[in-house]
Amino acid sequence: MAPLVAVKKVTREEVTPAKVVRRFRVIFNAVRTHFRQLEKEVGLGGAQVWALSIIADHPGIGMGDIAEAMDIHQSTASNLVKALQKKDLIAVDKSLEDRRSVCIKLLPSGRKLLAKVQGPFSGVLPTALEELDPAILKRLDKDLDALIRALHADESAAEIPLANL
Repeated sequence: MAPLVAVKKVTREEVTPAKVVRRFRVIFNAVRTHFRQLEKEVGLGGAQVWALSIIADHPGIGMGDIAEAMDIHQSTASNLVKALQKKDLIAVDKSLEDRRSVCIKLLPSGRKLLAKVQGPFSGVLPTALEELDPAILKRLDKDLDALIRALHADESAAEIPLANL
């Protein structure tokens, strides 16, 4: 029979890696639940809904502007736009000023779909972060930077929408 291992009882106030991991689980679950609910409600992923809302707010927007607004790579924005166009939710036309650029507009079917969406278009996490006091947001950014460095994480993943993870 294996000897019993003494387990230290952790108080509620004590911060441990396990407690912090549980907090990340709560955050990830809130984000995942929001995106699943979106997909259930309207049949689109969260990133697609966000892109659609940006197009609705900025008729004639270009691909680069969508990428900038969502803080994603332009190729990712292009893939989102192609998917929305394929579903006949948007129209993509060549720009009259620069034939290399496009003008993207919401179609009535896209507007109808957006009207069904509950909750923030950009997702619950960006919305919650916007509500934080600037000093807290700055501290959180600094602390997450330290965590990213400790993980030796690939920072190119920063350009992938949360809804696509």
